[in-house]
Amino acid sequence: MQPLVLDTNVVLDAFVFADEDARPLEPALAQGRFTWVATLAMREELERVLGYPRIVPRLDHYGLDAAQVLAAFDRYTRIVDVPAKAPATCADPDDQKFIDLAVARSALLLSRDAAVLSMKNRLARLDVAVRAALGPLPAPSA
Repeated sequence: MQPLVLDTNVVLDAFVFADEDARPLEPALAQGRFTWVATLAMREELERVLGYPRIVPRLDHYGLDAAQVLAAFDRYTRIVDVPAKAPATCADPDDQKFIDLAVARSALLLSRDAAVLSMKNRLARLDVAVRAALGPLPAPSA
């Protein structure tokens, strides 16, 4: 199963904002097509972001609360240890944890962060595919 690392904005897109580009993500996770790996620091970041003054009204708008989003995170993730620093350094230190984990697991990294996306070629040399969205997936083979 393909390991998957999601940055916090992609998690919000998928589990709060129901963003069109993120729509295939939850069904793919539910079907077991990917193993979403994360660290406790990633969960803590999500929990912190869910309390931001500009996010709380959005949760309300969608009829959600932080606990529901965190429950989805807990349902679909496999928490792993924090890996060693990757040989590629992100210009945004807040995103380094996603890079490190994706490199350690040779994972598909979904991020909309410009600093991460700008590393696409460097990370490809480290066996990490970087995409802004999962995109449409072929039907599972029977």
